[in-house]
Amino acid sequence: MTPAGRRAPFLSPIPAVLTAVVSVQCGAALAKGLFPALGAMGATGLRLMLASVMLLAFFRPALTRYTRAQWGAVIPYGLALGVMNLTYYLALARIPLGLTVTLEFVGPFVLAVVGSRRALDFLWVLFAAAGIVLITPWTARPGGLDPLGVVLALTAGACWAIYILVGGRLSRLVPEGQGVAAGMVVATLTVLPFALVGGNLERLTPGLFAAGVGVALLSSALPYSLEMLALGQLSSRAFGILMSLEPAVAALMGWVFLREHLSPLQWLAVGLVSLASAGATLTGKRPEPPVEV
Repeated sequence: MTPAGRRAPFLSPIPAVLTAVVSVQCGAALAKGLFPALGAMGATGLRLMLASVMLLAFFRPALTRYTRAQWGAVIPYGLALGVMNLTYYLALARIPLGLTVTLEFVGPFVLAVVGSRRALDFLWVLFAAAGIVLITPWTARPGGLDPLGVVLALTAGACWAIYILVGGRLSRLVPEGQGVAAGMVVATLTVLPFALVGGNLERLTPGLFAAGVGVALLSSALPYSLEMLALGQLSSRAFGILMSLEPAVAALMGWVFLREHLSPLQWLAVGLVSLASAGATLTGKRPEPPVEV
């Protein structure tokens, strides 16, 4: 893991972001493999617990010294993070990885264009809306897309937007890595009751635990480090455009690792949402890009 501000001599910022994007989606694919044994809730709890341990060990936040104002920023950040992860994994259990990420991206996209009065930004809204229309299961048909999965993915996207907003305040009150580590603890405590009641953590074996470590590394520790490296050298606009590749990368990882095949219209939807997100980033005023955790 590379501390913020230290340049990794072996990796420039653009490859770092692209590696982080692939890492996150590989972690999601590995996590989905845990669902049959642990359930989506159990996998979420395991990932957050392990990620908390990793981040606490590395950043060593002085939690007992935080002021009321700092906890006032950490707690909503952690709640948004926990609910985002839980609804994302619950959606992932019902619909393909690529479509889950595409729908989740709607949250940050809406945040990026809210309040805009540029005509071009309304074009990006139309592209994103067209993508959602193509994905949404308007009729209940056998073998079709699960409507609850769609709702859960959109809920995860809404939590992502909230996470971005409260994360900005957190970054001003707590050193960046320490704030994420503290927020991860709150996220774990938020999800843990659901994992204990609705998950199957009693089925945890050494092999499943090792897979959970892999998920935490791929989905949290590694991409966090790479994104911190990149954010120190890239503009938020360039970072956001690169992150817009995430739905397409997720669809590819789902196809390669999970044998999840999308229809041509679903691939078109993924492309439209990715294009809309990249366009909104390029032409509009965008919030500081989120760190994938």
